[in-house]
Amino acid sequence: MSTPAKPVIVVVGSLHYDIMVDAPDRPRKGETVTGHAWAPKFGGKGGNQAASASKAGAEVRMAGAVGDDEFGRFLLAALGNSDVDATRVATLPGIGSGMSVAISDSEGDYGAVIVSGANLKIDTASLSKADLWKDAKALILQNEVPDAVNLAAAQAAREAGAIVCLNAAPFRALPGELAALVDVLIVNAIEAEELCGRPVTDLASATAAAQELATRFPGVVVTAGGAGVAGVRSGDAPVALEALPVRLVSTHGAGDAFVGALVRSLAAGASFAESLSTANEAAARHVSARS
Repeated sequence: MSTPAKPVIVVVGSLHYDIMVDAPDRPRKGETVTGHAWAPKFGGKGGNQAASASKAGAEVRMAGAVGDDEFGRFLLAALGNSDVDATRVATLPGIGSGMSVAISDSEGDYGAVIVSGANLKIDTASLSKADLWKDAKALILQNEVPDAVNLAAAQAAREAGAIVCLNAAPFRALPGELAALVDVLIVNAIEAEELCGRPVTDLASATAAAQELATRFPGVVVTAGGAGVAGVRSGDAPVALEALPVRLVSTHGAGDAFVGALVRSLAAGASFAESLSTANEAAARHVSARS
């Protein structure tokens, strides 16, 4: 059997219609802030990571769900425009598509509220279909869909011989049955601290957290924002990379850009260290550009 020219990656996860608001600051409780502008944007960690992996040079298949509404049609069209195979994204009648409102402040940071909608109704039985996993090298998961969905996808990926990569965001307790199937865990500073109880404030503490989590997972990546990224894979020395110096425009979606590029590189056969460097560069390009 010939190997596809592009590594095949399956993404199972969330799709959100994002409403992006530019404002001088994020409102405090009870406060009204006057914003500068707003715009719709394709989103959801699953969708963003699928688009990122495709942009990085992977053949990407997305599995998920949207509602039978304008938001859902927007999301499906955006996946197509990103060259992501969306034939396995179900359209569910009577259920609203996932959406979010994200406020980006003058410092380039943001806060968001999500409403999961159809993302909570993904059919787990559909994730075991053989055509989804044909030639697949890797699976990308996140925590914006139910644990049962992630577990079903991870089990199918393991049976197909694909590596399981979990971006454990947003943080929630990780079921032991799912944790046992994770090959590469990807977390930010807050998520790393929640998982191992070790504060992550700089590159050195990110490396220490990655080493501690590597006692539980074969591969661990801890991103530390402007400080950089640290990673540990079984049998290898820790890798610590400083963030590349760029002009910050917005951090929104940077983690998803990182994950897509990282997994594409791993799926293509690059080393763990090479893949971290590639993903670090992708994240730097993302935060310095206005999408």
